[in-house]
Amino acid sequence: MLIQNANLVDVISGEIIPDQAVRTDKSGKISEIGKTSTISRSSKPGEEVLDLQGHYLFPGLISCHTHLSVVFPFSLTDPNEDAAVTAYRAAQRAREALDSGITTIRSVHEQNQVDLALRQANLAGWFNGPRIFGAGRAISTPEGHGKGSACSYAEGFEGFYKAAKEELAAGADHIKIFITGGLARAGESPENPEMTDDEISGAVKAAEESNTYVVAHAGESVAILQALRLGVRSFEHGYVMNQETVDAMAAKNVFYSPTLCVTRSESWMREKGFEESSIQNCLAVSDRHLKSVKLAIKAGLRMTNGTDYPPGDMVDGVSAALHELFLMHGAGLSTLKSLQSITSTAASLLGQSQQLGQVKKGFYGDFIALPENPLYSPDSLRTIELVIQSGKVVRNDLK
Repeated sequence: MLIQNANLVDVISGEIIPDQAVRTDKSGKISEIGKTSTISRSSKPGEEVLDLQGHYLFPGLISCHTHLSVVFPFSLTDPNEDAAVTAYRAAQRAREALDSGITTIRSVHEQNQVDLALRQANLAGWFNGPRIFGAGRAISTPEGHGKGSACSYAEGFEGFYKAAKEELAAGADHIKIFITGGLARAGESPENPEMTDDEISGAVKAAEESNTYVVAHAGESVAILQALRLGVRSFEHGYVMNQETVDAMAAKNVFYSPTLCVTRSESWMREKGFEESSIQNCLAVSDRHLKSVKLAIKAGLRMTNGTDYPPGDMVDGVSAALHELFLMHGAGLSTLKSLQSITSTAASLLGQSQQLGQVKKGFYGDFIALPENPLYSPDSLRTIELVIQSGKVVRNDLK
């Protein structure tokens, strides 16, 4: 495929490179980039050519906290659900995400390990969805935040080590644990630590033996500092954090997905039939969540875009991933860092900084195109008119 007459967005330097052409090869990777007049001369008979006519070519979006199989309200989750039913639901959400421009996702808990099954189906060509980096099932203590969500359940060092090994053996790319409570159930609090040192250490040891990492659902400072000390490298939510905590996270250079949309999507939650207790839990912590995220931004944490919802779901007129992007930017994250949170920084978290997150030779041909310059404002991503994954057109609304 040859894409020509594009304004190429460099998300690392924050520059626009005008009048560019990009060619992808049969493997779906970028083989050539350069001036349109130069690259177009080598056009081959039968080659698919897309003329962007000055549209902005931007890397495909990466969502780093995804649940494709989740059921709303949470109380309707059936832990014994047939895996085929789970797969149909998750596949629909995955396709919606891809259509909205999300070409890669990181799943951090899926019922019946459906993320791993969808990844296999995608690679085999039986299903067309985002590139998937999956956790399989998250691991929870029996009475912890994951109770009733079809997680894997464990106790003690050996229990968490064994459970993590089982997910890794099934093909998980990373391990997800819950170190605090959350907002899902009545009476639950994100300020309650839920795991011992031994339990966190068991998960970390299993992950490190497979050259990967642990991502933690984390509501508050004490548990985050505990998990930092024990080697957890990726944190989600951070509803109630203090200065000491964000400074410690920055010093360890860990990744943080704030998931602001969890506490700022009341209309969407009501539309999806969330229980009133869940909605009120989210609203009650909303102000402290925003304050914590602002502290994290000022501390310079590496921020990634995550939704905690299916990222292609529509929230207030945009995909959940873009809703989160705008919330992060509104909290004070710079335009460039906001754009990097859903591209290059996300790729670094996935260990894919040499293959994803940029429009660059040798990288996967994952692109979106839009009529306005996103470096002026992330709001420009509201109008995505072209989605390409691995050099293949997914959606084309160019006029």
